[in-house]
Amino acid sequence: MRGKHGTQGADGARAAFLGMPAFPEAARRAVHDPVLRANLRHATHTIRARRAQAVAELADWDRLRAAGKAVKDHTLRHLDRYLVQLEESVTAAGGTVHWAVDAAEACRIVTRLVQATGAREVVKVKSMATQEIGLNEALEEAGIAAYETDLAELIVQLGHDRPSHILVPAIHRNRGEIRDVFAREMGRWGRPAPDGLGDDPRELAEAARRHLREKFLRAQVAVSGANFMVAETGTLVVFESEGNGRMCLTLPETLISVVGIEKVVPTFRDLEVFLQTLPRSSTAERMNPYTTMWTGTADGDGPSAFHLVLLDNGRTDTLADAVGRQALRCIRCSACLNVCPVYERAGGHAYGSVYPGPIGAVLSPQLRGTGSRVDASLPFASTLCGACEEVCPVAIDIPEVLVHLRERIVQGGPATRDGVRVRIRPARANTAERAALRAARLLLDHPGALRAGERLLARARRLRPRRLPGPGRAWTDSRDLPEPPEQPFRDWWEQRERQDERGRP
Repeated sequence: MRGKHGTQGADGARAAFLGMPAFPEAARRAVHDPVLRANLRHATHTIRARRAQAVAELADWDRLRAAGKAVKDHTLRHLDRYLVQLEESVTAAGGTVHWAVDAAEACRIVTRLVQATGAREVVKVKSMATQEIGLNEALEEAGIAAYETDLAELIVQLGHDRPSHILVPAIHRNRGEIRDVFAREMGRWGRPAPDGLGDDPRELAEAARRHLREKFLRAQVAVSGANFMVAETGTLVVFESEGNGRMCLTLPETLISVVGIEKVVPTFRDLEVFLQTLPRSSTAERMNPYTTMWTGTADGDGPSAFHLVLLDNGRTDTLADAVGRQALRCIRCSACLNVCPVYERAGGHAYGSVYPGPIGAVLSPQLRGTGSRVDASLPFASTLCGACEEVCPVAIDIPEVLVHLRERIVQGGPATRDGVRVRIRPARANTAERAALRAARLLLDHPGALRAGERLLARARRLRPRRLPGPGRAWTDSRDLPEPPEQPFRDWWEQRERQDERGRP
């Protein structure tokens, strides 16, 4: 979809991600960056340890986890009913609801709403949904400046960078790099950084606070996402740690919230579960520092106009997959990233998506399809160690979904795209792998041939190459070829059996 009002920005942002290299190629570059590796290792280990402490304080954590899973699964099974109820509740409270089938339509709606106010700039609360649709780029094309107000998002924006973590988008930057970004770029976006800015976190935070304050005070329009939407009351909820969200959600005259349709929960009481699990799983805090809730509009209190843009953008297609739909339970806590050995070494940029790490490896290929190199490679960006499933506060079995998507990519099969049931063809890149598996199956079906091959391999063990040729080179680029044993297991076992028989009375 192309047209006026910023739809090219959404398409451009999508093209930028889909034009990225496949995960193995991007990760190969990342693991050779010692600064990036050090930044990631320090940050993920710190967050991981603090989260474990916070979770251990709750004796009923497993029951809370099960309750969150149950609430999400129930909502997804009846999503059509709860979305209609949500629209009715928001409308009754004075808000306006818009439905967006894809990124282009969502960008077009938001751009039109901003233009209707006459504003030429907006302040933004941290929102992965707006990053997903490329909203900043769409607004820029329409001549509207979008200012990120979350500290980490501000660092990413000023550095002309991309987020690399769900909770800490600038996790790949250290303090010295942040200081350099502030000193170099702040003056181009507004109030410059003070002369002689150091890399002490308090100095950096103060520079960001002064830079953003003038934007908060003059902003007429704010754009946000939401962590949850309550169908029963039409209430939206944002969790944040810095207070910038509270400023954006209360000061401007117009508030526009872009939220994925999976973020709805049935009742206000359901929030009780997530108010306990999300802070502990994300920031390792017992309670979120700022939890802002709003229901429509009220005279003299907060924005006078509220618009809710409900975003599909592949979520209905994901819902149609009985195995893959559990990814829609995700509450964006980022716990799975902090325990993932692959993410710790490769970083978020290698995933080619605003959703990095294990959850991105299962969510992005479902939202965007597996037609691109990067999306077809993401389900393989995992060791299947299961650590991600163990820490997930809504019990998403990420390894199960990864294997499910791998099977679809390698073997093809049914899937839903744009609401239509289609059959995906096997990926061409996996032709050699399928041939190898067919050969292995043929060999295993003929025990005599397998035994002869094992004996031949044992006798030729001294001729073993350290690297495989052809397609096998990719496997041995990162590991040594195992040394064959001196004798096959079958021969060893038979020899042992004969010895045992001779030793019997």
